[in-house]
Amino acid sequence: MPVDLGMPARPVAARRPSRRIMVGPVPVGGGEPVSVQSMTTTVTADVGATLRQIAGLTAAGCQIVRVAVPSQDDADALPEIARQSRIPVIADIHFQPRYVFAAIEAGCAAVRVNPGNIRRFDDRVREIARAAGDAGVPIRIGVNAGSLDERLLRKHGRATPAALVESALWECSLFEEHGFRDLKISVKHHDPVVAVEAYRQLAAECDYPLHLGVTEAGPLLQGTVKSAVAMGRLLGEGIGDTIRVSLSAPPVEEVKVGIGILESLGLRERSLEIVSCPSCGRAQVDVYRLTDQVAAAFEGFPHPLRVAVMGCVVNGPGEAREADIGVSSGNGKGQIFVRGDVVRTVPESRIVEALLEEALRLAGEQAAEQPPEQSLDRAGERAGHAGIPAVAQEVAR
Repeated sequence: MPVDLGMPARPVAARRPSRRIMVGPVPVGGGEPVSVQSMTTTVTADVGATLRQIAGLTAAGCQIVRVAVPSQDDADALPEIARQSRIPVIADIHFQPRYVFAAIEAGCAAVRVNPGNIRRFDDRVREIARAAGDAGVPIRIGVNAGSLDERLLRKHGRATPAALVESALWECSLFEEHGFRDLKISVKHHDPVVAVEAYRQLAAECDYPLHLGVTEAGPLLQGTVKSAVAMGRLLGEGIGDTIRVSLSAPPVEEVKVGIGILESLGLRERSLEIVSCPSCGRAQVDVYRLTDQVAAAFEGFPHPLRVAVMGCVVNGPGEAREADIGVSSGNGKGQIFVRGDVVRTVPESRIVEALLEEALRLAGEQAAEQPPEQSLDRAGERAGHAGIPAVAQEVAR
């Protein structure tokens, strides 16, 4: 029986109805699961480095990746990158419309264009629509507050929600004139409050799938907070079909945060979840250190589990009982809980090992209830591939 990690106490609203497009093999919109995107930081022309970064993003759970195409050398690299990437590649085009055609010819799964940065773009829409339509390549209209068209800045005074939405819908209308509606839209702003209002207005004005993001969100902590606030509100209202968490941090961190947002909202099946106390003067164990040890030991664990790491007897036993496995620590030892029951007490030095042992036992029980092809042996193989630390694999043996 699969481990049930539960759903949020207040379920999110029904998804906003939107048309469905295909970004390579990944369906977007139309009620399909919300996908997580990121963007490479390498020079795209360096094919090897770009593909290595894409591989790392793929392993982290990224479903769609975007690459920058600011030069002809970058455009020339697209065919090889699109061919070798295991996830769909979106070409990010600014300033030069000719790179849009190069990306389509290269086999990219989609193209992102920023209407504020494309010179003579409006005059090339007919050609772009025809090329994209013939190739079955969708286009994302990506409006950013920092590069809004000068005409709209003069009209609105600044990058207001209304200005962002007007820019996006204007460019969509140009494509619609030529019968092209294979579009996805984003209206990003660095202020999460402005971004939320812009997406709400946009959602009410069209049925295109929406790509959510807070642009230039900042370093890891600040960017995570701003992105979680904006995306949490919008996704909670049923708005959004793909997301990218923009961080001044390695792109793998963007993927981790994005997945965490979706899991917290119940929009993606939860994987490993660690419930740990913030510590206080009652704690009789170094909660921070113990939590870090547990998190490191369970990294990559291929089964959904809620693991509770608690430091005192006030909330510890209750929280540990609510988890699949847990520990309530104190006085140099830890009570190990499995699905609500204390199964043993171990010295503090053996807490991590004991939790891993019980986790693997639960995984074995789960595998025994599944078809033979999903046996524990295969679960162990997946664990090795997922990069479970050596200590966990040693316990498994």
